[in-house]
Amino acid sequence: RALRIAAVLEREEPRDAVVSSSGEPFDRLPAGSRIGTSSVRRRSQLLHRRQDLQMLEIRGNVDTRLRKLDEGQYDAIVIAACGLIRLGLEERITEYLDFSIMLPEPGQGALAIEARADDSEVLELLSGLDDPTSRACVEAERSFLRALGGGCRVPIAAYASCKDGELELEGAVNAADGTAQVRGKATAPMTERIALGQHLADQLTVKGAKSLLRTEGKG
Repeated sequence: RALRIAAVLEREEPRDAVVSSSGEPFDRLPAGSRIGTSSVRRRSQLLHRRQDLQMLEIRGNVDTRLRKLDEGQYDAIVIAACGLIRLGLEERITEYLDFSIMLPEPGQGALAIEARADDSEVLELLSGLDDPTSRACVEAERSFLRALGGGCRVPIAAYASCKDGELELEGAVNAADGTAQVRGKATAPMTERIALGQHLADQLTVKGAKSLLRTEGKG
């Protein structure tokens, strides 16, 4: 049966967070520090900011990653802030990474509820949980990702915000090694969020985003 997103709940904190063993924020970590992240999106943006750090793979759930940090396997880890907050571990956060350093995964921090597309009764019940602003932002970000042909394992990042019914979408595509980045912004009314994502993708494509993604695909 066909499914549809029946509701997007009010978005939690969308930013990524640094948890460092020393308590130092990202820009003050010593050269050569070992950073744990398995996300190509995170790694590429961190390296774009600082080429002097070591990016190391890290696996496991949040508790496992924190334990590996505490055991000294890493000097810092980078993780979605919402995951720490939802687990009551917000006090572990050393720093919330500003969007100028790190744009999130499209939809990061948002929870969606799926239901059968033909179940009108359930859809009606769930509609009361829908946050229209969060939905519009997430749909713009997902439209941007879709237009670039990306999934969760490519260095594509996006974040949309809304003010007075106007959406602002910022997106970035990075070389996996952080040596190049294409980034831009676009705005549109909240009602045109799908077109906004496509427009920004076109804007970044002109700047060379697709060539960065093709390079990633060969790696």
